[in-house]
Amino acid sequence: MRNQIWIFVLLLIFAASCSTGKKALQKGDYFSAVSKAVERLKSSPDNKNAIQVLTNGYPETVEWSQEEMDIVLSSNNRFKWEQAISLMQQINQLSDLIRSTPAARKIISDPKTYTSELNMAFEKAAEERFNAGTAELDANTRESARTAFEHFAKADQLVGNYKNVRELMAEAKNIATLRVVVQAIPVNTQKFRLSSEFFYNQVFEYLNNQFRTSGFVSFYSPVQAEKAGLNHPDFIVDMEFFDFSVGNLVRSEKEENVEKQVKIETRDTTRVEYKKYVAKLKTFTDQVISAGRLRVQIIDVANNKLLTDEIVPGSFTWVNEYAIYVGDREALDNSQFELTKRKALPLPPEQDLFIELTKPIYSQVTQNLNRFFRKYN
Repeated sequence: MRNQIWIFVLLLIFAASCSTGKKALQKGDYFSAVSKAVERLKSSPDNKNAIQVLTNGYPETVEWSQEEMDIVLSSNNRFKWEQAISLMQQINQLSDLIRSTPAARKIISDPKTYTSELNMAFEKAAEERFNAGTAELDANTRESARTAFEHFAKADQLVGNYKNVRELMAEAKNIATLRVVVQAIPVNTQKFRLSSEFFYNQVFEYLNNQFRTSGFVSFYSPVQAEKAGLNHPDFIVDMEFFDFSVGNLVRSEKEENVEKQVKIETRDTTRVEYKKYVAKLKTFTDQVISAGRLRVQIIDVANNKLLTDEIVPGSFTWVNEYAIYVGDREALDNSQFELTKRKALPLPPEQDLFIELTKPIYSQVTQNLNRFFRKYN
């Protein structure tokens, strides 16, 4: 019985798939109809519906695509040769599918294939993009140069190294690229100078990782800008730590009496007895508080305009807690007893504290810079 049900289900699926090609053909979806018919013939070479769809549908598909190409190429569409390429490639894909299916090849012995016509279409399409890119490049603005780059890249994709398109791509990218110098004012405290420079370098590295050389934003350190002869960058990013304090120690202690009653077993099961444990617990807390702020400014050099000016705060508190007690161990709960195992620790180096307080600043600054420059990339 189960086998009969499965056979019935398979027949339903088979019937549905056979009718799919017919329905697609009736809707005018020629390429889909013929493709489905050929795929059906791979598994069922004698399928009547598939044979009928392929026999009638394939000539209609070729005729329709030729009509579409004639309409497109006689129009004023800007990139009409790319549309023609798409139609030719669809016909060629059908041809490959039919040639690789023996049952379909018996019906369509010589499927249409565009070869020389397709090569000519690629040349024409590349020329369209090349001319569009040249026109945009002549406008000589950053926005038009970026559009020109996209046109040239498409031309190069259509026909490899079409004319001097790669040279023009480089020229367009050079004009379209925004050049940004990231500079930092050293902190006036010698012991934090290395730590602050480490922070600045991390920000610079982040920006270079986020904005690859394939994009349209390039970041330079002051040294790199000097070596590159970049005397007039587009933007400058200024960073400066100020109003920071590191290593402020706050010590506190708390003394408390703790007690606990514990049920004890006795020989007399009718009576409940408790034993009371007491202790005096003294808890010490050492806190080292560090805080600071970073000012970030973005300046449009050409217009001498301050685009952003923000203050980013950061803080870090190092905490060590420990305790001592006198009295009964049993009076302490587990967390209190764990504190008694801990000891006073040496305070962390101030350079390490400075790095810790910069971590939340780093997260916010990098996110803000990424958001700001992303619109130019």
